[in-house]
Amino acid sequence: MMQKISVPFILFCTVLLLAHCRPSPGSSGNTPPGGEALARIHCAACHQYPDPELLPRATWADTCCPAWATCWAFIRTGTPALTIIESGLAGRAYHPGARIFPESPLSTLPPGKNPGLLPYQAPDTLPLPKTNRIKEELSLFQAEFPDYHLSPPSVTLAHCTENGLYIGDANSRGLYRFDGQLTLQQAAKVREGAVGLDETEQNLRVTVMGSFSPTDAPSGFILQLPKAGGRAPSFLLQNLQRPVHSAFADLNGDGREDIVVCEFAKWTGCLAWWEQLENGSYEKHLLRNKPGAIKTEVQDFNRDGRPDILALFGQGDEGFYLYYNEGQGQFREAPALRFPPSYGSSSFRLFDYNDDGHPDILYTAGDNADYPPVLKPYHGVRIFENDGSMQFEEKFFYPIPGTYGAVARDFNQDGTLDIAAISFFPNFEKQPNESFLFLENDGLGNFRPHTFPQAGLGRWIVMDAGDIDRDGDEDIVLGSLAFEVIPDGGEVEKWVKNGIPFVVLRNQLK
Repeated sequence: MMQKISVPFILFCTVLLLAHCRPSPGSSGNTPPGGEALARIHCAACHQYPDPELLPRATWADTCCPAWATCWAFIRTGTPALTIIESGLAGRAYHPGARIFPESPLSTLPPGKNPGLLPYQAPDTLPLPKTNRIKEELSLFQAEFPDYHLSPPSVTLAHCTENGLYIGDANSRGLYRFDGQLTLQQAAKVREGAVGLDETEQNLRVTVMGSFSPTDAPSGFILQLPKAGGRAPSFLLQNLQRPVHSAFADLNGDGREDIVVCEFAKWTGCLAWWEQLENGSYEKHLLRNKPGAIKTEVQDFNRDGRPDILALFGQGDEGFYLYYNEGQGQFREAPALRFPPSYGSSSFRLFDYNDDGHPDILYTAGDNADYPPVLKPYHGVRIFENDGSMQFEEKFFYPIPGTYGAVARDFNQDGTLDIAAISFFPNFEKQPNESFLFLENDGLGNFRPHTFPQAGLGRWIVMDAGDIDRDGDEDIVLGSLAFEVIPDGGEVEKWVKNGIPFVVLRNQLK
């Protein structure tokens, strides 16, 4: 999910062929095409062509190809695969009219056989970049832990404010507010998976997934919580399919605030904007009818006086998509960046990297929960520079296995931007302290990696930065989640026993 999700646990769509995959007109014939031809015909119809070198041979052979074959068998026999299809309301996505799977077989091979997407050029192992020595000292920050425990810690939201911070926990189904000294001030039950929070003068607007686990069930919602007593909580939107992010803005210029919602879901999610009507209700308008929307930013990107939308998608067709506001509630889609489906896009933030007045992208890739995790050389933190017309070029890459989030700020106030990053899937065997990295900018564009000695006390999945104690410098909060794909070595037992939901890295500059 997620972020994520903010917390996006993504099913690998390269091999499961999501909606609208269709063979090209030239794919039929007397001789079935081979593996590479099938991949270029079917996989590239849905997303960027998956180069076999992006995954090791064993992952293709043992996980990806059998999964594709399961999907193919579903089409061939009409027998649902219980490991794929949900029962009840969520299962409505698999009605033939939903166009989730192709309506006719994609291969002439008999049922039960591998459909031909063999790892024809895949390496035995992926070449990994040389690891940098990480200093386990972080003099700029002091780690502080709350005197409050959740077991197992299942944090899906960490949000800094000037009055402290908010923590959302999926297992306890709670939303918690801590002051700047990490003392619990308030707690509320919000059901499973609070992932987003927007604060106004009078209310908190909380985005709740409804289910931490991937699902198409419409159990998510946006809840409005009054900050003062005397008013009851209310729903702004309900029956959402695993929403993981919401953005609030007046998109059509009618003076009422609309909502852009990322319904990540599993198979049938979407990106949509919800128009607020005169009576206070909302009407849904689709932007992209595909699952995997992770996060949006709303700005006037082309400077025409109307707010546009930039969205990051995972779930197969990974990448950034721009939605230019044409007026009258109409939007025009334009791809901005596309990534291979194995990247595992996890988060992004906008910032001005080169101080030219144009928004650049700080992007992370690191989701690794869809099959037995493998270390990927393309996981890490990237900066994409905007040329002023929303055309982006990669200017920076720092490899970190399993990266889930990053923040760029001038934490030491030396005039250069540093980067703080978290990894949910670090190299647990050889370099587990990469679960948090502070990349200190030396002013020349070189980054020195640091971490803090207690980094192993949690499994960090969400993060934020802000001046929570109002002392004039930026602090960092990391939220821990102790389940999902489980590493070996007894780490989970330690995380559960400690019950540490979050840590604050208190900036010592002032």
